[in-house]
Amino acid sequence: MHEDITMLLIELGAVILALGILGRIASRFGFSPIPLYLLAGLAFGHGGLLPLAASEEFVATGAEIGVILLLLLLGLEYTASDLVTTLKTQYLSGIVDFVLNALPGAAVALLLGWGPVAAVALGGVTWISSSGVIAKVVGDLGRLGNRETPVVLGILVLEDLSMAVYLPILTALLAGVGLAGGSITLLISLGTVSIVLFLALRYGRVISRAVSSDNPEMLLLVVLGLTLLVAGIAQQLQVSAAVGAFLVGIALSGEVAHGARNLLSPLRDLFAAVFFVFFGLSTDPRAIPPVFAIALGLAVLTALTKIATGWYAARRAGVKSAGRWRAGGTLVARGEFSIVIAGLAVGVEPQLGPLATAYVLILVILGPLAARYTEPIAKRFTKSKPPALEAPAVERLDDTANSAS
Repeated sequence: MHEDITMLLIELGAVILALGILGRIASRFGFSPIPLYLLAGLAFGHGGLLPLAASEEFVATGAEIGVILLLLLLGLEYTASDLVTTLKTQYLSGIVDFVLNALPGAAVALLLGWGPVAAVALGGVTWISSSGVIAKVVGDLGRLGNRETPVVLGILVLEDLSMAVYLPILTALLAGVGLAGGSITLLISLGTVSIVLFLALRYGRVISRAVSSDNPEMLLLVVLGLTLLVAGIAQQLQVSAAVGAFLVGIALSGEVAHGARNLLSPLRDLFAAVFFVFFGLSTDPRAIPPVFAIALGLAVLTALTKIATGWYAARRAGVKSAGRWRAGGTLVARGEFSIVIAGLAVGVEPQLGPLATAYVLILVILGPLAARYTEPIAKRFTKSKPPALEAPAVERLDDTANSAS
């Protein structure tokens, strides 16, 4: 027993230290650490260079907590009124986003003979952009005040809210509950989301006051405990623990949400890193080369469809040509949600995990490059307008928006 604990501490210490070093390297060169975390998982997993043994179970539990915290912090970013407004104004763009980006993944899974459940999973992998990577890229490029940025954020909000419906459907399909059981699960999910949005709109301040505390320790314990409790109940109802955590985040607002974000962000970063490592651990690196060409082709195709999605959404919002291309390029990156979805469905098709890993590795690297260079490349291949009609190089919101950003 003593030797087991010793090995657990040594392995965990080595893994967390390695993640810290990789994170610093990524930060120094200005890109997302997600691909490095995935590569670390591949190195430490079965078939890798230094397979872990003692800490595998602990890392698996940490990965579950990582998903829950990712969704909780995401929910804390939004208010119920934000979600309702976005649904009303950008639902058509959300539909286009789904059609252009989910269908290619689903079609590839069916062409490979993986079956309908794997098709639903791979469709989700190719559909959802990475909110974390995109938020960082927009900030790094100084585009927070650009005209197209609210459009990009609107698409991300719709995708995140769609997860509250998509994940329960996928969970039901993976559990093999059948049409009737799946319909009940979907109704429970839709009902839960609707009730939470209603309560958050009507009684958000009351809920936040009940959770609020001037003591950071008490606030941390209450919010984290409530989130894990709701996530567990949601999992029991086959609604998905991640969705439960997301809904808790939506229900909290104001100073409580701000305080909880500050307290939980370091925990989220730690356990999210553990989650990416765990996904890498569960993927045999020798399984990636056979599916790499498929992943590359799918990545190129869905990068183009995301650019088309952003262009269309920005056009609907009245953004001029340069901003449309910037919006499209910004949406290309995939990351945390693609891995979450693949992690849920990895037992359905053995090749799904390696394909998703390669796909995310490609697009999490290509995404920031697409955000930066899509507009200049598009300008080269499109006929330039007369000087009098030329749009400004950077379209900005009004002065108030600029000062707020």
